[in-house]
Order: sequence, then structure tokens, then C-alpha cells
Amino acid sequence: MAGDHLISLRGITKTFGTGQAAFRALKGVDLDIEAGDFVAVMGASGSGKSTTMNILGCLDVPTEGSYQFKGVHVEQLDRDQRALLRRRYLGFVFQGFNLLARTSALENVELPLVYRGEDKKARHDLAMAALDKVGLADWWDHTPAELSGGQQQRVAIARAIVTSPSVLLADEPTGNLDSERSVEIMELLSGLNREGGITVLMVTHEPEMAAFARTIVRFKDGLIEKVERNEARP
Repeated sequence: MAGDHLISLRGITKTFGTGQAAFRALKGVDLDIEAGDFVAVMGASGSGKSTTMNILGCLDVPTEGSYQFKGVHVEQLDRDQRALLRRRYLGFVFQGFNLLARTSALENVELPLVYRGEDKKARHDLAMAALDKVGLADWWDHTPAELSGGQQQRVAIARAIVTSPSVLLADEPTGNLDSERSVEIMELLSGLNREGGITVLMVTHEPEMAAFARTIVRFKDGLIEKVERNEARP
């Protein structure tokens, strides 16, 4: 493993298309992420931040370069092996919540456990524990339509953490929320990071949300422009 880093990227490039239509989205990204860090990824549209997050989340593979996760060279894994890594170690939170409309909060949170093959009682107990962590144990039987936007995002976070992932990848998790609900969600993510030890990688355009992170990574034109430590967040 590269040092004691949880994640290590070296010389990551990503090219979409071929020939004259080819677009080089990443141009040689180097990045180390420590276990337990809270990282905000920022940059203008087209800067490479989302492409990098897709590679970190094993949703895409680099064109060139090395991606080590817990010492494993992810770029050498096949599709099934990457899917197994995702299920075992990664949780995802999206701007649009992505909840199933006609199912309860509990059933939404149980979904990753269904894919993992857990029995009914284990799914119920683990999902209720995750809902309790996000403050929604009393809302377990409500459908998304019966929940506020902030509550829906809490359900989505519960779904992401129900498998006890090492890393939580959040893509604009407050993008559909007002300022008050946004702060609530960021405080929740901070608590999961600080008290639960979950490494959080979050894409955001909002400096107010990035201020919750310990490390801020700024992308520009397919490269990392700057990595900053937020001294206000120990």
C-alpha cells in the first residue's frame, strides 16, 4: 500500500471518445486520502471533479494511472470485482435522493442488504439502526412523499451507511435543500465522520458546505489545482 493512505491516485487520466472527438477529462491526477478524513471536492463544471469521483466510486475506470484502495489496484479489477468492492466498502449519497417512491423509508434503507443477501430479520434490524443514526427511527413506515426533502436525504444517507461502508461518497448532497436543511445534513455527515469514523468524500459547489470538511481539493481543467487543510475542523 502507498504509505498508510486509504486511497492513493497516481497519474490518473481519463479520455472520453477517440480521434478528433477525444476529450481528456483528467490529465494526470495525484491524490492521497487518509482513512477518517472529510474531503470536499470543488471546481467548475468540466473541471474533472465528477470524473474523479466516478473513478473513486468504482463506477468508471481510468484510461491510465494507478488507483489503490486499501492497497488493492482497483484499475486491475474486472467489472464484477469492482462491484464487490462497491458493495463492501462504499456508500453513495446523491443530490436527487434516488428513493423508491412506493416503498417505506425502512424498505428503501434495506435495499442494499437485499443485494447483499441478508435475511429478513437482519435487514430489518440493520435498517432500523441506520434510520436511528439519522434521527428517523419514528418515520420508518413513511414513504418519500410523506417526508420533507431533508428527511428524504436522511433516508438516503441511512441507506448509504446501512452496510457499514469505509467510505461515503456524496455528490452535491445538499443541492436540492434549503439552507437550514443543508446545514442539518452537513452536521449529520460531520457526525458520521467524526463519531462513526466513516471517510467522507463530497462534491459541492457551495463554500459554506465545503467549510464542514477537513480537506478541500480544488480541480481545474482536469488537474488538481490546490489541496487545502481546513484548520477550523480538527
